[in-house]
Amino acid sequence: MSELRHYAQLRASLLNKEELALIDVREEAAFASGHPLFAANFPLGKLELEVFARIPRRSTPITVYDNGEGLASLAVDKLKQLGYRDVALLAGGLKGWQEAGGELFIDVNAPSKAFGEFVEAKRHTPSLSAQEVHRLKQQGAGLVILDVRRFDEYQTMNIPGGISLPGGDLVLKASAQVSGPQTQIVVNCAGRTRSIIGAQSLINAGIANPVAALRNGTIGWTLAGLELEQGSDAQAQESAGEEAERIAAWELATSAGVSFIVWSDWQSWRQTHDRNTWLFDVRSPEEFRAGHIAGARSAPGGQLVQETDHFAAVRGGRIVVVDDDGVRAPMAASWLAQMGWEVAVLEAPRELFTERGDWQAPLPAAPAVEEISAETLAGWLGQSGTTLLDFTTSASFRARHIAGAKWLGRTALKTAVANLPEPERWVVTCGSSALARFVVPELQALSNRPVYVLKGGTLAWIAENRPLAQGAEGELHLPEDRYRRPYEGTNVPRQAMEDYLQWEYGLVAQLERDGTHGFWVI
Repeated sequence: MSELRHYAQLRASLLNKEELALIDVREEAAFASGHPLFAANFPLGKLELEVFARIPRRSTPITVYDNGEGLASLAVDKLKQLGYRDVALLAGGLKGWQEAGGELFIDVNAPSKAFGEFVEAKRHTPSLSAQEVHRLKQQGAGLVILDVRRFDEYQTMNIPGGISLPGGDLVLKASAQVSGPQTQIVVNCAGRTRSIIGAQSLINAGIANPVAALRNGTIGWTLAGLELEQGSDAQAQESAGEEAERIAAWELATSAGVSFIVWSDWQSWRQTHDRNTWLFDVRSPEEFRAGHIAGARSAPGGQLVQETDHFAAVRGGRIVVVDDDGVRAPMAASWLAQMGWEVAVLEAPRELFTERGDWQAPLPAAPAVEEISAETLAGWLGQSGTTLLDFTTSASFRARHIAGAKWLGRTALKTAVANLPEPERWVVTCGSSALARFVVPELQALSNRPVYVLKGGTLAWIAENRPLAQGAEGELHLPEDRYRRPYEGTNVPRQAMEDYLQWEYGLVAQLERDGTHGFWVI
């Protein structure tokens, strides 16, 4: 029987700043309905793909929970098989946490969003309403609107005339976007958090311009009855100089208690295993691909602050950030430190940025499988007797999938096999087939029929320009793997947006009731 850990133990560890990982193994939609502040979402079906990167140290105290679905005990066994040595169940699950007095937070990235509200409450970050910004635009006032979301989010919808400048680059490039110190800078995101942190970053860095957050972001703009643009590609100009920004960022990081380390320090840290330590490259994904330090993970600064729980899932762990300009890493570090993390900036010479390409997640050894080519699969699908199961995300499946494929979440596999007619053979796929490989032994245990993996996954099929389908046809159950954010897209119900804003307004009070956050502000 699995060891149990109780709410009081975990609360004490949080207050003592000890390392702990509290993981929710439900799907994202269920996780977003309510969870502890520092819980990290690890859907059971994707555990092998995520856990080594987000919980590097195998002796980390890990506590697992669900809400009575029976997933947590399965996750405990899987984590132990993967080499984690200190794994326990949360006593009573999510209900036990709440009954013991624990606070529940809804939505995703709750620590970062609560921190943004905390910053605004403490620093009284200036903001302008959508109506005020619209009026300034109509008056032709000196104004620049800087959208600090990812570029793909910006292209989905943006404030008319807004410029894409992801938050991690904001202090580095903001001065290059204005005509002079009199230009009003308005910082926006889709909701509140990144607007607040972005505006306060510029204020903290001492920019001469008047700065304000767009109150409630694109949600506020929409609720005011104003139109958004779609498909814009206006991107920020490069910075002409960095010295003033570098000095400001260094001073902020120092005042936040951030340490600065050199290459030999990092080498020593990475060779010891007494702490969970991550190295994040906070530059843009394009810069990362062009050249980065071996072992670093791409985590653009604005997103790292916004989604810290996604990158670093062990509260009490140690974060190291790096850039090649001396501005972006100290700025991100200053915020992470105020969020209660131990943070260091790695001062690395540019000649160490030699690795090319995307970050590759560390994965456990995959089971031995029998692979087939896209050509073979195409031939089989032209006949009867083959059932193709796709374990990609539901959003990816609906966007494009192999015609005839059936979609399901991995935890629904047993039910699906019981309900589907038994084929002559099974073929499994996902985007790259990385996840599909781990499904093979489970599927083989449920059926006497052979199981094959599509080599290279659906991406290989696409690369060969083979026929695709779109839509939800083929889904074997309602998707729960994706929580629909009330601040994404342009067809969100008005009530959902209003409810979301009301939740954000209440986060500071929730933090006070919870009492474990450890946040502070410069």
